Amino acid sequence: TYSDINNTAMLIEIARKRGNYVPDLSFGTHFFQDLVEASIRYLPLYPDEPEIVFNQRWLRGSPNELATVAPEFGHLADVVRLIDVAQTTGGLVLRVLMNADLDEAIGMLAEPGEAEPGRSVQRPEPVTEPAEDHWRWRLRMAERIAEQMDAARFGVKHLYLIGSTKNATAGPASDIDLLVHFAGSGEQRETLRVWLEGWSRCIGEMNYLHTGYKSDGLLDVQIITDEDIARKNSYAVKIGAVTDAARELPLKKAP
Repeated sequence: TYSDINNTAMLIEIARKRGNYVPDLSFGTHFFQDLVEASIRYLPLYPDEPEIVFNQRWLRGSPNELATVAPEFGHLADVVRLIDVAQTTGGLVLRVLMNADLDEAIGMLAEPGEAEPGRSVQRPEPVTEPAEDHWRWRLRMAERIAEQMDAARFGVKHLYLIGSTKNATAGPASDIDLLVHFAGSGEQRETLRVWLEGWSRCIGEMNYLHTGYKSDGLLDVQIITDEDIARKNSYAVKIGAVTDAARELPLKKAP
């Protein structure tokens, strides 16, 4: 778990190719976000890619200290390697140089550096965007969906926004919660579902590229009918509620 490695300087994950299969790594997960917030550097490695130079002999040939340092995890020694770089190399350290713009990195063994006298070494703080950026962006996406939604085609009467985006508390991993007042046929409902799924996957990918959070889609859609509203069932109670009421989004105007 994250709590077991939260004192590390850098986490490097290696994905070895097996046939046509390459395992997924942690980039884009909640675990990855924990690393970012704790200023832990993260480097995914794909040694089997043609442009990658990978010194497997040093990694495999150096003594594995896992069982010595953490005996309770000794049974994982074939999977996890813990290398004392200084002891193995006669006092050298592993330096990793990374360039996010070029999407390239290099790791090399080097002499340990010393800070200049009277000068402290400043570690850059992780770049975090204000929380308001996340909910504002989600609000714009919800409004854009409403502007493009053809009410007659999909059998939609009204579209509402609820949840964290409406309440201006959405974070980088938050869904966009939509409430659809539907009054169409079964065929229209299926067409609407497919259309919204396309939007969901699209903005989910946009959010992933922007924040590193991976998801199957960013929309959480609830569909209600006239009957639900009359009986005030489920999410229908949010329409016209005194507190935490749903926010109506203007739909595409008929030509």
